[in-house]
Amino acid sequence: MKEKPGEIIAVSGLAKKFGAITAVNDISFDVVNGEIFGFLGPNGAGKTTTIRMLTGLLTPDAGTVAIEGIDVRKHPIAAKMHMGIIPEMSNVYVELTARQNVALAGRFYGMHRNAAEERTDRLLEQFELSGRKDDRVEGFSKGMKQRVLIASALVHDPQVLFLDEPTSGLDVHSQRLIRATIREMNEAGTSVFLTTHNIEEANALCDRVAIIHRGELAAIDTPGHLKSAFQETQSVEVEFDQPADVSAIEHSGLVNRVERAGEKWRFYTDNPDALAKYVCKFADEKGLAFSALSIEGASLEDIFVTLTEEKARAP
Repeated sequence: MKEKPGEIIAVSGLAKKFGAITAVNDISFDVVNGEIFGFLGPNGAGKTTTIRMLTGLLTPDAGTVAIEGIDVRKHPIAAKMHMGIIPEMSNVYVELTARQNVALAGRFYGMHRNAAEERTDRLLEQFELSGRKDDRVEGFSKGMKQRVLIASALVHDPQVLFLDEPTSGLDVHSQRLIRATIREMNEAGTSVFLTTHNIEEANALCDRVAIIHRGELAAIDTPGHLKSAFQETQSVEVEFDQPADVSAIEHSGLVNRVERAGEKWRFYTDNPDALAKYVCKFADEKGLAFSALSIEGASLEDIFVTLTEEKARAP
C-alpha cells in the first residue's frame, strides 16, 4: 500500500466479520499527520473493532493498515512502537502504584529506566496524581485509573495516540483534564485517533470526523463542512409569552419538521432567514410577544441522525 504524503494512518479496504455479522465492511480512510481525527458512531457501529484492527489487536479479514508507512499486519511490533493506546476498558495493573504502572509502560517501549521514571513523574504531575503516585491503583476512582492509563500511553511520547471512548463514564473534572491533555499532545505534534459516541466531544476536539454506521462509513469531513452540507437541519427556535396555535407556521411551506419541548418550538428549515421573518410577522398578527427567538445552525448530532437514518433506509 503506497502511503500518501502527510499520512500517519492509511487504511484501505478494511473488513471484519464475526460469524454471520459484518462488523466492518470495506472501509478506507487516512489520518493526516498532526490532526485529531474523530471516529463517531453509536454503540455497535464498528468503532472498537476498527480501532483494534488499526492497533494490531485484531487481524482483519481483508484490507491493510499502515502506521507511519509500516504495515501493521506484517510488522506489528515496529508499528506499535509509534503508538500510544488507551483502550475502552482500563487495563492498569491495580496491584501496582501509579508510578510503577507508568514507568513499566515506558520500559515496555524500550525506554531507559531513568528516562522512563523522569517522564513518569512529569506526567503524573500533569494529571494531578503526584500526591498519589506511590499509592496502589486498586484504591483509585475510575477517573484516576483512566488518568494513569493515559499517562502510561503517553510515557514514550508516541507519534499517534489511539483513544477508545476515553471519557465515557468519567466525572466532569476528569473529562476536562483528559480533553485538555488531548489538545496539548496534539499541539505538541502528536496525531490523535479518537473513537466516541459523544457528538459534542467530537465537535469540540476534532479537525475531521468520520461517521460510521453498521460497519460502513457514512461521511468523512470537517465538522464545519458536514454542518454546511446539511442546511435542512438548520432551525428557528421560538417561545411565545402565551400558548399559541402554530399550525400556520408548520404549513407555511418553509418548515421541514417540528419539535416541541415544553413551550418551546423548534422549526427545522433550509431557509432560516425567511422563516424567522415569517415567525415575526405571525407573532405580530397574533399579538404575541417572544420569550425566546433564535436561529440555530446545523448540529453534528442532527447530521449524525440524518446520515444514519439514510443508511438504515438503504437496501
